[in-house]
Amino acid sequence: MSDDAAPPESLLPYDTWAEEALREVAIRAIEHAAAEGLPGEHHYYLTFRTDHPGTTVPGHLKARYPQEITIVLQHQFEDLFVDRDAARFGVTLFFGGVPSRLVVPFGALTMFHDPHVRFGLRFQPTGMELPAFEDTPEEPAAPAAEEPPPAPAAPAQVVSLDAFRRKPAKDA
Repeated sequence: MSDDAAPPESLLPYDTWAEEALREVAIRAIEHAAAEGLPGEHHYYLTFRTDHPGTTVPGHLKARYPQEITIVLQHQFEDLFVDRDAARFGVTLFFGGVPSRLVVPFGALTMFHDPHVRFGLRFQPTGMELPAFEDTPEEPAAPAAEEPPPAPAAPAQVVSLDAFRRKPAKDA
């Protein structure tokens, strides 16, 4: 038997179990923030699919972010809750001083990040059909304009993380 032999195909869904366990870490962090607030300098970046079934996003945000949005739970948020029975969380954030209620199924989460401790997790959305990607290379997206970070007392803002994502290496 050679070392190059492919491992046998698993009859157990280890990948799914591992992703569910990691998603549970994010859910517990959100639950903690809902019950106790955010301690010290902790804050969360939560990225989720706005087109996921069961996601509730106000129309002006859905028009601007039709597939995915990143929100920040830091200084100004209200009514954060976790409903395990319905497998979702919700929060009221302020966009331009206007309160906006968001309700997000756990399966819509694609990223959880607490930059204070450099802890982050990525997930595949569950419970939705995603379009198949072709093998043709995508055109690079235009770089997002950099904005100064909001002042601590400023309303919550949506932050584009495109500038921080890894770019695929170009073949030379």
